[in-house]
Amino acid sequence: MLAGQEITILGGGIAGFAAATALAMSGATVTVLEQAAEIREVGAGLQISPNGVAVLDALGLGATARARSVQSRAVVLRDGLDGREVVRMDLAGLRPGKDFLLFHRADLLDVLAEGARELGVRIETGATVTRVDVGQHSTLVEIAGQGTREVGFVVGAEGLQSLLRSALNAPRVPFFTGQVAWRALVPAVGGEPPEATVWMGPGRHMVTYPLRGGSILNIVAVEEREAWAEEGWHHSDDPANLRAAFKMYAPEARAILDRVDAVNLWGLFRHPVAEQWHRAGAVILGDAAHPTLPFMAQGAVMALEDAWVLADSLNKMGLVDGPALYQAKRRHRVINVIEAANRNAKNYHHANPALKFLGHNALRLVNRLAPERLLGRYDWIYDFDVTRP
Repeated sequence: MLAGQEITILGGGIAGFAAATALAMSGATVTVLEQAAEIREVGAGLQISPNGVAVLDALGLGATARARSVQSRAVVLRDGLDGREVVRMDLAGLRPGKDFLLFHRADLLDVLAEGARELGVRIETGATVTRVDVGQHSTLVEIAGQGTREVGFVVGAEGLQSLLRSALNAPRVPFFTGQVAWRALVPAVGGEPPEATVWMGPGRHMVTYPLRGGSILNIVAVEEREAWAEEGWHHSDDPANLRAAFKMYAPEARAILDRVDAVNLWGLFRHPVAEQWHRAGAVILGDAAHPTLPFMAQGAVMALEDAWVLADSLNKMGLVDGPALYQAKRRHRVINVIEAANRNAKNYHHANPALKFLGHNALRLVNRLAPERLLGRYDWIYDFDVTRP
């Protein structure tokens, strides 16, 4: 039903390019409007679990994606204060044939953008959308310096500050979670294993994993605090503040932080999932529909799932009825994933020594007696494949 249909996508991020590729595969004529002057290297690390890899495979990008990423062998939980290993979840052994890929965000973006271009998707850079008016039969999109453009069907993939989300939904004020996060990349010293490590501590945790063939190490560090920080990961901070927040950590963890010479800080805010994802010829996906906290590494993965389901729904039901099918298939799942992410942060932040002792030893016991149970509790996320008929 999409053959020859013209679709405009607002935003050239992971959600936007994944949707562009999926829609073009279904025969649509797709234009992506991206405000940046060029598709350039931004951001840091991303973890793409098997449910996201399934979408990359279905888009015909699986081989390229694997070549541009690091395949994670394990997830390791460590006591951040003494560095001792608490749990090692062997991904290859427990989930054979299921790939967990570690990407630099720019590399995944390149894979998706290249796939979109090969399918004839038109990408307009330097196109800053300043206003969106959704009408009954078309949508007016105002672009800075270019005037207003009338489009028949529009997809909003502009992230947290989505103008299309605002056009479809009443304003809702997000609230500060009492947590901030730092993000940094540091050179690898060599020999870092291809695995994600979570360094758990009182009121804070740090996640590290290698990127780009093990040449660099990605760091995401989260701290609970009352001091508010601005939302958006692009705000720079003094690396000394990051090191001070984790000064009680084990020497091997502090040694990683000592290599940080540039870091970004952002406040973690909880946004409600949008009530309305579509109206007339307009629909939203990814963070524009359901911003996700970074505690299950599912933000980019949910965007990939959205993109596939949106294209499949539109292809099956058309531009009029397809959006409702898409929202019906996606909204309940993303709510459950977001709730799981919200709960996960507290699991790493035991401040009470007694609770920490009990929690860590319970994890060790389960890992020794039934290691498949620790990872298996998230099978409903990782084993779900939106591309299956």
